[in-house]
Amino acid sequence: MNTARLSSAGHVSLFDGEVVPAVGDGESLVRVLGVGLCGSDLHWFGEGSIGDAVLSHPLVLGHEFGGRVEGGPLDGQLVAVDPAIPCGTCERCREGYFNLCPTVRFAGHGGTDGGLREYVSWPTELLHVLPEGFTPATAALLEPLGVALHAFDLGHMRLGSSVAVVGCGPIGLMLLQACRAAGAGRLIAIEPLAHRREAAKRCGAQVVLAPGEIADCLDEFDVVFEAVGPDDAVAESVELVRPGGNLVLAGIPNDDKTTLPASVARRKGLTVRLVRRMNEAYPRAIDMVRRGLIEVDWLVSHRFPLERIDEAFKTAAAREGLKVLVEP
Repeated sequence: MNTARLSSAGHVSLFDGEVVPAVGDGESLVRVLGVGLCGSDLHWFGEGSIGDAVLSHPLVLGHEFGGRVEGGPLDGQLVAVDPAIPCGTCERCREGYFNLCPTVRFAGHGGTDGGLREYVSWPTELLHVLPEGFTPATAALLEPLGVALHAFDLGHMRLGSSVAVVGCGPIGLMLLQACRAAGAGRLIAIEPLAHRREAAKRCGAQVVLAPGEIADCLDEFDVVFEAVGPDDAVAESVELVRPGGNLVLAGIPNDDKTTLPASVARRKGLTVRLVRRMNEAYPRAIDMVRRGLIEVDWLVSHRFPLERIDEAFKTAAAREGLKVLVEP
């Protein structure tokens, strides 16, 4: 079995001949067909860490993935893999906040290998069978869509709300589509890269601006979703929210610190929420795609076999397209 492992910052290597993982009780063997490279994967690749988690051994990255089950009750089915394995028994889990489980195991993080390999053994209950017409790319992109839907929920957008999305990577573009489907009134996007501004228009943004062009939009939006990470994007987001509005921070900063203009945020009385992955979002994400309310496959701009994993990471890090998909 071929496997891609990150050994240190900037160094991901292909290993041939690793053993296909054993299938335990309650698990299924999945032949991986598509893995999306996420912004958090790029933190691992570029820094050898993400937040307070530091690389301690060669790690298989990849938490946006799907494939076809071989054997067991789901044999032959195309599935999306929920990458989070919560304990199910702690207080947070019992309250229904599985995404906040303090002992969650997460694919491609800490001691849990992810999807950048040919086969994965995973709990069957965390495999979501996909409808006819879904592709391996769809399966992989359901994870970032779930994160986008969780962020959307935290924004408490109402019908006709004015909304701004700051950062139009895949999650920002999915947020635009979700807001459009939910009946947003005014909907704008802020994005520095020209090709992503064009993608934002396709996703329903009525106005698309580059950073620094927001002077005429200050204090106007009921909800602002920040999906970038750096402090300048956070500060710009604070400026866009109206007094009493909601700000949702979904981006991950490079240095594990987020700073915002406190006086402005306090004077406006903003409600600020942070996104931690997702919580039970797969069934809804699948339904949104099935009904055509959110389109995801077109976001794949680059495809690489596992043998070109280093090139795949460098392409994703350069932000040359939208979503890089690795096909083991």
